[in-house]
Amino acid sequence: MRGAERLEVQLDGMSIPISIEDLANWSIAKGNYESELASWIELMDAQSRSGLLKLLNAPLLKDRSMARQLLRSWVGRELLDELSDLIRLDEDRSGKKVFSTFEFLLDSQPEVTTLDLLQSLPAESIYLDLDSLLRLAKRWRNELVKQQELLASFGSIDLNKKDLAKEIEFQPSLKQNRNRNRNRNRNRSFYKIKTLEVSHRIDPLKLEIWIPNENDLKRLSWIVFMPGLGGSQDHFRWLARRLSANGWSVVLLEHPGSDSKAVEGLLKGMHPAPGAEVLPGRLSDLNQVLLAKEQGVLEVQGEKLVLMGHSLGALTSLLASGIELEEGLVERCKNALDDLSLTNLSQFLQCQLVDVQLNKVQKISDLGAIVAINSFGSLLWPRSTNAAISVPVLFAGGSLDLITPPLTEQLGLLKSLSLHPSSRALLIEGASHFSPIRVEGQINNAKGDDLFKLGEALVGVQPLTVQKLLGSQIIEFLEGYETGKELDSLVQKDYGEVKMHMLDRISIERLLGSQY
Repeated sequence: MRGAERLEVQLDGMSIPISIEDLANWSIAKGNYESELASWIELMDAQSRSGLLKLLNAPLLKDRSMARQLLRSWVGRELLDELSDLIRLDEDRSGKKVFSTFEFLLDSQPEVTTLDLLQSLPAESIYLDLDSLLRLAKRWRNELVKQQELLASFGSIDLNKKDLAKEIEFQPSLKQNRNRNRNRNRNRSFYKIKTLEVSHRIDPLKLEIWIPNENDLKRLSWIVFMPGLGGSQDHFRWLARRLSANGWSVVLLEHPGSDSKAVEGLLKGMHPAPGAEVLPGRLSDLNQVLLAKEQGVLEVQGEKLVLMGHSLGALTSLLASGIELEEGLVERCKNALDDLSLTNLSQFLQCQLVDVQLNKVQKISDLGAIVAINSFGSLLWPRSTNAAISVPVLFAGGSLDLITPPLTEQLGLLKSLSLHPSSRALLIEGASHFSPIRVEGQINNAKGDDLFKLGEALVGVQPLTVQKLLGSQIIEFLEGYETGKELDSLVQKDYGEVKMHMLDRISIERLLGSQY
């Protein structure tokens, strides 16, 4: 395979030619190489030169089987298509040559570095549009500034105004702790495993049914919880345990094909990465659980249903409410993905729904509330949408979420989807998209064997504190919904590095004004 000879870098309206051979020799010699290119590189500071060396020699994807499956997935193809606007081979903007070259290299070597790819791409010249990359970087900075301004606006609220906010203590009193411990010992919750045969799956669904034990509280509702893409029951057992200890029956679902086993299959190169195409199957899973409850096959207490989920599980909950996608998704996706919009990674999944046939969902007559954790759907239901959910919805998110940013997603969804006066948006400072996920070893800071090897860079700060606070707010929201208690329009809690803000629709409009 004949590789490219030069890299043409477009910067500030100028085209700067770079010999790929010189770049390779400089890299192989670890910077000790004399050439015109090396002279230019020497003008960079030491840290930048070191970063360039790492970039050129770092494997783009370490596992060939996983890489192949990832590139063949819908998201992988979309990424290549968007990247082709920034990296062009001669006059080819399709991205197909990049994909085929990647596959060729993966067949002949265990891993592929940036330099390997540059040296092998079949073209005379590779054009890199740094001007576009700089514009994209500016957009990312602007998004971060908006996020910071949002948090700053929370900090400026006058908490003495009773109609706007109420400050409450996070730590319970000693008396509350004693009562809580007595209740915990008396009303320990437990779960049992149940398999459910369904016509749309080869294997039966495995359900965890969490049952309150001799609890004096007779809750009005029962809960179905759905993990996100690649999530498992293990990740949210902490929440099911806490909810059942407070009187709610919880059915914890696991969706074959988009659970942790599916992620493991991707890592082993067995099949492509799952995406939005799994939603019809997930909705069918939920329908079968509801049917089993209706027919008495699934025995759980509670009359009203609370749908609860994380990420893709949250989207499943919203879709299951019966709301339809707003017309014009194709055009909205074209605009959103036109400039490699990676500041909101959930947009890739949302736009995949253009090619996914969603069956019409039957309205759930006994639906009482929805809890959508790290939810998304800003392209599916834009701010001008006519869709509406008639029951209370709690949209929860974190300030460090780079996958479903709260300013675009949770706060936006509250405005576009729910007019119910008890609906709320919960924003936790310091929490990320993965903070609600409890992985093995997290409690005692040990290293577990969970597929989700999540460090602080991904999981945010103090994940256990975030989970504790999230659980408390979900319980308070559900109790308010069941008892008809009027919730405060804005509540704030401060617990060290972790702060939370619970807002209603009117508070969001007051805080963000014309910027939103």
